[in-house]
Amino acid sequence: MSEQSIPAHVGLILDGNRRWAKAKGLPTLEGHRQGAEAFRAVSLAAFDRGVKYVSAYTFSTENWQRTEEEVGYLMKLLIKAVEKHLKTFHEANIKIVLLGRREGLDKSVLKAIEKTEELTRDNTRGTLALCFNYGGKAELVDAVKGIVNSGVTSEEITPELIMQHVYAPEVPEIDLLIRTSGERRTSGFMLWRSEYAELYFTDTMWPDFDEQALDVALEDYSNRKRRFGK
Repeated sequence: MSEQSIPAHVGLILDGNRRWAKAKGLPTLEGHRQGAEAFRAVSLAAFDRGVKYVSAYTFSTENWQRTEEEVGYLMKLLIKAVEKHLKTFHEANIKIVLLGRREGLDKSVLKAIEKTEELTRDNTRGTLALCFNYGGKAELVDAVKGIVNSGVTSEEITPELIMQHVYAPEVPEIDLLIRTSGERRTSGFMLWRSEYAELYFTDTMWPDFDEQALDVALEDYSNRKRRFGK
């Protein structure tokens, strides 16, 4: 694959952890654990292939509706992932940022997030954007609030201004959006940044999505002709 065909920003909707576990007769929480391991491997592989930005839907604002046990586990999983993998990403020169609302998150979760962002803030090889407690509509609502509070007039509002007020505005629009587990929808992921994203859906459950599966998705992307409405 030529360098020009590599997407600058790959978005990942990590779907199928629970169904993967159920199919194997394992506890739901084991599916999330395996999914976290797959995410580490796939995201690092993406950077190795020249991708500059990887974003992932790790916990949506709607996920609070799940059982207390599962929500609690997902929160602890983030903390454990930081403890286990932060050094790996830092040594790989990857910057990690959080996209999402921080209100309502436990202090221990916020501490893990702050530790991650502080340690990796000056890394330059690539950026890993974790969409945690994230919702596409919530992001736009928060962006509008920020614009209103800045005191600009309606005539001053432009797409560029809105982009300046979304979460982590330095993260660009998505080029390739991958969703696993056979679902064919984007579920509000990166609404503002996915306008012209190339969509790639696979029946593979997320815990089984590996480097080879990533390469297939990247090859599919390289064979498409992007028109951007032209």
